[in-house]
Amino acid sequence: QVQLVESGGGLVQAGGSLDLSCAASGPVLRVYTMAWYRQAPGQQRELVAQITRGLVEDYRDSVKGRFTISRDNAMNIAYLHMNSLKPEDTALYYCSADIQPHGRENSRTYWGQGTQVTVSS
Repeated sequence: QVQLVESGGGLVQAGGSLDLSCAASGPVLRVYTMAWYRQAPGQQRELVAQITRGLVEDYRDSVKGRFTISRDNAMNIAYLHMNSLKPEDTALYYCSADIQPHGRENSRTYWGQGTQVTVSS
């Protein structure tokens, strides 16, 4: 079955950097838009950044200039490079991707299990 597996979260001081990665595995035919979401305790899940298969990037305003999303289409991996981290970036970060599995005509959205990012002040 298709799976998304995130890695790279952790604890960092304010002003520091972290890199997240998300790998799609299983019977993947094609991966379309890949995205990173986050959810802080008591808050709704929010879109952080997304990148199309054609490498068009989009970011929420609060992370513009600090976060960079990228992907490797050959390896079906997405990355999130986070600089100048702030305590308000603390959240569980989820990867999502629109994936067409082998043998299926349509794609659907898959989610990873989440990776914790904690920024201390």
